[in-house]
Amino acid sequence: MTAPDTLRAGLLAAAPQMLDDLAELVGTESPSADLDALARCADVVAAVGERRIGRAPERIVVGDRPHLRWCFGDGPPRVVLIGHYDTVWPRGTIARWPFSVDGDRATGPGVVDMKGGLVVLFHALAALDDLDGVAVVINADEEIGSPTSTALIEDTARGAAGALVLEGSSAGRLKVARKGIAHYSVRVTGRASHAGNAPHRGINAGVELSHQILRIAALGDAERGTTVTPTDASAGTTSNTVPAVGRVSVDVRSFDPAELRRVDAALHALAPVLPGAAVRVEAGPARPAMPEAASAELFALAQRLSQALTGRAIVGEAVGGGSDGNLTAGVGVRTLDGLGAIGGNAHAEGEWIELSSLPERAALVSSLAGAIGRAE
Repeated sequence: MTAPDTLRAGLLAAAPQMLDDLAELVGTESPSADLDALARCADVVAAVGERRIGRAPERIVVGDRPHLRWCFGDGPPRVVLIGHYDTVWPRGTIARWPFSVDGDRATGPGVVDMKGGLVVLFHALAALDDLDGVAVVINADEEIGSPTSTALIEDTARGAAGALVLEGSSAGRLKVARKGIAHYSVRVTGRASHAGNAPHRGINAGVELSHQILRIAALGDAERGTTVTPTDASAGTTSNTVPAVGRVSVDVRSFDPAELRRVDAALHALAPVLPGAAVRVEAGPARPAMPEAASAELFALAQRLSQALTGRAIVGEAVGGGSDGNLTAGVGVRTLDGLGAIGGNAHAEGEWIELSSLPERAALVSSLAGAIGRAE
């Protein structure tokens, strides 16, 4: 394995190339819902990856979404690096908020979540002496729950000695645990009628939906760290009609799988309050919890490697947000997350990263990828 000082020096020298790659990736828009934009960005990600690690990826299209995978060596992978190139930002955002640099700070749509992480990933592997046993999956749908890439991620990672997830990091903290996530759509059916002439003949789906939202919100348990959040909701069609239909999305998160099962059962047991109304619950994308036990050994390894590379300790945190690390942990693979660029304001205007974090994180990821599954 490359000596820590040599590894850091080489990656510091590559900082200008990292900046070029970052500008190219951020400048190529890739909203999760825009298949044309995703296809264009997949080409750019593949080209950057080939430029840095010397091999073109396998392009795996599922549901018209292009996912990218690299596998090195003839045997099963010992370590899998996971990233995504889709973002939450709609096409056209880059025109009003272009990629820019001010001192050590770079900003632009998707810079921390997670195109900065892709730069870290590619340069970490470029600095690795031996890629044997390394696999990489970069997907196109993480921001919407990885519906078409879940099987690809799980199948690639299953049996590996470790998975490294290149999501961004706040203040340099690694993600050592993530809540499990379940999404639901609750649909209410009533009966339409004229709001002025015959409101009594209707069954107001908006009123029924309000009852259900209050019941749903009450399912959370702060002491157990379980959140149940009604999010986007709608009811009715016109201002002078008793609403016949309504719906609300529900976001459920918990570190405890038993809590996720409790809330699932309670949601499916919802019954209408208004006579004649109906309630239907549909389960959507879900991710298992990533427990702290799944990251403990890799986090300890990262602490040792970080100390050797920088002389500084590294800190872990448990978070409520999900990632594809939930999937790798869910198939029994040791998983460490938050290894991407250090920055903040993800999913919000002004998203940013520290450019100086790119070489530092690439050195840590390179060291981890070289050690996992070998003499750790």
